[in-house]
Amino acid sequence: GNDDLPPCEMCGVGTAPNCVYGPDGKGTQSHPNEDGHLRFRGEEGCFLYGVFNGYDGSRVASFASQCLTAELLLGQLNSSHTDNDVRRILTQAFDVVEKSYFETIDDALAEKAHLSNYLPHNEVRTHTHTSQKVQERLSQLEQEVSGGATAVVALILNNRVYIANVGTNRALLCKSSSDGQNQVLQIGRPHSTDNEEELQRLAALGVDSSRVRQAGQIAGQSSTRRLGDYRVKFNYTDIDLLSGAKSRPIIAEPEIQGSYSLDGVTGFLLLMSEGLISALESAHGPEQANQEVVAMVAAELAQQTSLEAVAQSVVERIKRLHHDVYVSGRQRSTYCSRHEDMTLLIRTLNYPPLDDGALTPTQGGRIYPVSVPYSNSQSTSKTSVTLSLVMPSQSTLTNGTNTASTLEEGTPTPGSQSPTATLQSTNTQTQSSSSSSGDGSLFRQRGSQAAQPDETGRVPPYVDFSQFYRLWGSDHGDGQSTHGGLGPQ
Repeated sequence: GNDDLPPCEMCGVGTAPNCVYGPDGKGTQSHPNEDGHLRFRGEEGCFLYGVFNGYDGSRVASFASQCLTAELLLGQLNSSHTDNDVRRILTQAFDVVEKSYFETIDDALAEKAHLSNYLPHNEVRTHTHTSQKVQERLSQLEQEVSGGATAVVALILNNRVYIANVGTNRALLCKSSSDGQNQVLQIGRPHSTDNEEELQRLAALGVDSSRVRQAGQIAGQSSTRRLGDYRVKFNYTDIDLLSGAKSRPIIAEPEIQGSYSLDGVTGFLLLMSEGLISALESAHGPEQANQEVVAMVAAELAQQTSLEAVAQSVVERIKRLHHDVYVSGRQRSTYCSRHEDMTLLIRTLNYPPLDDGALTPTQGGRIYPVSVPYSNSQSTSKTSVTLSLVMPSQSTLTNGTNTASTLEEGTPTPGSQSPTATLQSTNTQTQSSSSSSGDGSLFRQRGSQAAQPDETGRVPPYVDFSQFYRLWGSDHGDGQSTHGGLGPQ
């Protein structure tokens, strides 16, 4: 069974539970964490990763992660399979998950339908002992059958990656290369109430798609594809927005992207739960969310010694950003009164081991430029942003003492204020969605100068690098690292 499969060591996962802030800014968790994830290494160079956003309970998310693993890693896939084979097997696996899940709640749903016949349907609500007992049993059954999940799954086979998506989680592929032609690809689009293709799909079934777009939610969730959730699968005619549908409007069929070759690719793959994306977008607006996550991951990869610590630190940063915007009382704080469960899965691709201090191409830290197309459209015109992050090398231990790496001439050093990152966009015509260029110089420290809002009134995203300045130590003269730090005190 699944228990024999080894977890993957090239992968780290960070999580944080949902949170609602009180007027004093203190957070309380409002329900148990409903996100799920999986990360396994199968036979024949096959790897499976997934992030699941559960809602109204975690039952569907955990069922899906167990069932998908059994459907995909117990010999179903092998290296002779073509892209079409793999897509078919992935689609089939999701179909099995959906059907098997509903089999597990079949009896409870039947009992629920049966019992509701015993409740009076007229205006006079009787409060007989029987009807109270029926009511209690019905709410118990509702607990057992309610809930759903969205899923994003990455499968690596023959050093090629496939992404299967149902709903509103996100996959990013970040490729870094030595010549500054580096990029982030958002793979696939969320199945949400503002996805044009999904709205067309719903309209073709007789659903009023402009009402769906306006509502922004269907039965409490923004996703137009889901696993589980019997209300939108079986009782959709009772849901006002969906009542016009000729057939089941909310489906569990994945959209599959790929394969993308990983030959010669250095970088990382990120799977992010809806709650993580929403928290960051609520705090800073949606335009730069992908770039910001990548910048944070790059910064943490330069400083942490394990992938688990990298992923957890990035989640903590996003949690802190979100909280800080709420307590700031600034314009966006109204969007930040709460956040959902957050999960970030990082899978490195041909990345050097994290605890190795000898992998720096430049003395004092590796330059990590990342150019980021963030247009979701399939068009050939990409807007790309190049971040050139100057990373400190890991301090190497020599005879038990920390030796500080020396900075090269010309490395920007922060002024007395916190450094602020400026992001400048360049429009680059590219022939395919997998290439983009940048000169690697667009990420600059601006010492004490405060960030100026751009023409839309937004301040450029601020990434806090003070933590990794501490690694550099304040005195580079004698090779001893003092932990006073070079950055903001």
